[in-house]
Amino acid sequence: MGSGPQRVALVTGGSRGIGASTCLALARNGIDLAIGYRTSEDSAHRIAQEVRAMGRRAEIFGADVTVEAEAQTLAEQALAAFGAIHILINNAGFGSGVVGRPQITESRLDHLDLLMRAHVYGPLTLCRALVPQMRKHERGDVIMVSSSSVQMLGRNMGTYIMAKAAMEAMAGVLAREERSHGIRVNIVAPGLTDTDMGLGFMRMRAGIESMRDVDAKMPFGFVCQPSDVANTVAFLISDKARYIAAQRLTLDGGNF
Repeated sequence: MGSGPQRVALVTGGSRGIGASTCLALARNGIDLAIGYRTSEDSAHRIAQEVRAMGRRAEIFGADVTVEAEAQTLAEQALAAFGAIHILINNAGFGSGVVGRPQITESRLDHLDLLMRAHVYGPLTLCRALVPQMRKHERGDVIMVSSSSVQMLGRNMGTYIMAKAAMEAMAGVLAREERSHGIRVNIVAPGLTDTDMGLGFMRMRAGIESMRDVDAKMPFGFVCQPSDVANTVAFLISDKARYIAAQRLTLDGGNF
């Protein structure tokens, strides 16, 4: 990670799935972790213990980032605990399983608002709170965890896709606004991933009860793992990717 000062990352949704794997991947690369979680406190403690076992500092913070005041408090608490946040990973969110899979003509504004709060308003609040202090440091990084569904524009996922598309638009503008301050903003867009949310989607869509039933149908013979996404995030915030900004990396095995 270079010879500069110790870097700290705030990872939202850091107690499970992609977020948990990201915390561990960053810790292996020498990053200290502020781990955000909403309900899975025990899992957050377990991930923090694993990070500490690697010799890195970890603190956990409970917050529902869909609520502006809680997202703001999360940022303030993380800053108070660590003194600085150099990396923001906007990972927390949920899929269309929360609101069902209606067609566009059947979509409800309150369902869209719920998804926008998770994937746009929360990340926006955290960016407002944390990006300005990143400008004081040699480098800052913001990663938006989006979805390959924004490319695919699949049926019956309209509200989820609209929210993720808005997140990506925010990332693109932010990347250009903050480049002169040494801040890199990038998007990671996984396809189907072996997480609770991914399994829930496949259960709702096709009655699948195990991701192992899907492996043979996927590129390279396996479903994308959380570690695949986490390793991509770790690369993007590393010195090896110092000249990468305003980019969108799709992790779908070339399945588009």
